[in-house]
This record gives sequence, C-alpha cells and structure tokens, in this order.
Amino acid sequence: MNENGREEPKLTDQKHNRSPDKKSQKERIKEITEKLEEGVKAVFESDRYKEYLACMSKFHSYSLNNCLLIAAQYPTATAVAGYRSWQQNFGRQVRKGEKGIKILAPCKYKVEIDEKDENGDPKMMELTGFRVVSVFALEQTEGKELPSIGVDELTGDVKDYQRIFNALVSISPVPVRFEEIEGGAKGYYHDGEKRIAIQSGMSQAQTIKTLLHEVSHATYHSREAAGPNHPIDRRHKETEAESIAFCVGSALSIVDSGDYTFPYLASWASGKDTKELKDSLERIRSASDEMITAIDQSLQKQANREKQKSRDEGR
Repeated sequence: MNENGREEPKLTDQKHNRSPDKKSQKERIKEITEKLEEGVKAVFESDRYKEYLACMSKFHSYSLNNCLLIAAQYPTATAVAGYRSWQQNFGRQVRKGEKGIKILAPCKYKVEIDEKDENGDPKMMELTGFRVVSVFALEQTEGKELPSIGVDELTGDVKDYQRIFNALVSISPVPVRFEEIEGGAKGYYHDGEKRIAIQSGMSQAQTIKTLLHEVSHATYHSREAAGPNHPIDRRHKETEAESIAFCVGSALSIVDSGDYTFPYLASWASGKDTKELKDSLERIRSASDEMITAIDQSLQKQANREKQKSRDEGR
C-alpha cells in the first residue's frame, strides 16, 4: 500500500518472460561481450582499419591536460589538428570564422645562469615552458573526406520506440533533451552541467543507441561515480559507454548488429588485443546487467500505468 491507501503495482522480475530452460541475463550478457570482442578483433585485422590507422597516425597525441582543455572548449570534437596540419596532412581547410581551441604547447628557451664556462663566458641553461596555441576540430573544417570504418549512422525504426525512449529517460541520472548539435556529433553528456543532449532528427535506431551511450556516460563516468577502477581517459570511457550500449541494445533486441559498434570501438581501442575492452569487461558486464534490469522495471511500470488507465477509463 502507498500513503494514499492504494496498492502499488508490483514490478515483475526482469526474467518474467523467460522459461526455466532459457539463459540467465548474466549468461546472455557474457555471450554478447564475447561477440563484441571477436567483432572488434575482426575490424582490427581488416584492410579498411589499416587505412584508417594510417590517417589517424598523423594526428598529434595530446596530454591529459590538453584533452581536458579541448573537451571544455569543444566537447563534440572527434579529432583536432593545427591550421596548417589540416591543410598539409589531410587536405582540409578550416572554415572561415571558426574559433580556435586554445591548448598549451611545450617550448624550449635558454636563460643565462650565474656561472662561467671554460672561456669565461656566461653559461646558458635550456628550460621547457609552455605557450598558448590554437588547434581546430575536424568538425570546424571542410575538404577531403577522412577514411572511416563501418557505418556512420544507424537507420530504421525500433519496436515500442516511445516506451523504450521513455524508459531510458526515466533511468537517466540527468535530464535529456533534443537539440541541434554543431559539428555532426550525435549526442553528448555534459558532466559540468549535468545534462544529456541528443541530436534531433535522427532515426529511431540511432536515437536509442546514442541515448544508451550517453546514459552510460552519465551513470558510470560522472565525477560522482568516480572510484578506484574509474576510467580517467576518454578512450576508456568511450570504450565502456559504447560497449554497454551494445550489450543492452542486443540483450533487449533493440538496435545494432555490430556494424556500427565494432568499428566505433576499434577506432578508440589502443591495440589488436582490445586492451581497453578487456580491462573494462567486468565493469561493462555489471553495468549492462544493472541497466537492463532498470529498463525492464521502467517498462513494467509503464505497462502497469497503461493498464490502470484503461481500467479507470472503462469504469
């Protein structure tokens, strides 16, 4: 009974529609993550991936501090490079009027010290300092297409789309809203503002997949969720979030056969042994189990409310 004396609807267990001979949720998730590993490994070994790597190797590797600066100024950036680098290495041009992303670049300089060399001249010491330079995101440029792997966007409808969308919004720890996102990103989680943005106008399949990904970030990668095993770099976070989205979507028969996820993960993972995936596997399995259960419960609550409404309307 609730405080108004009415009986609360009972939540059925997430296994309510499974017969005893069916596999448990944890067994299914384990099978899905094994499929995930094999699928990503296959992408690693493809010629398309080698072409992709050759292009990506031209991008400079940035320090954690600079990654944070980039994320703060342009959170949807997928790759960044200097103005001339875009021209010379990638055949692309920064669009007129685009504002540079400020980062810190190391620079060496010499200072005179209070010592003399063998000739009696002042000794010089070389020091390393930093200066502010500008880089630009891929989304701020135009020109020659960069090689990609896999499909760029999912298409098609999702059965019970509105119910599933409502369930994901209900389990999200932060508000979700549609908006026009600059630069081509499909969505993002803003940890500082505690919100999720989803690109409007996408297919049902892409919308659900993106929302699964961003809810994973909001739930498991926020500052509040940080723990001893919490990933700190973007590569690990993206690997986890996309893996969780794939596991949940596959377990609930919502979206994605792997054509989208496997190449996406390959683009973020660091080597052919799928290191980030293996390092995070238990977190991915546990998080997927939690999220599937939460979605099941939310869907059941919706179903109970709809039944109650029908009964009330029939009186």
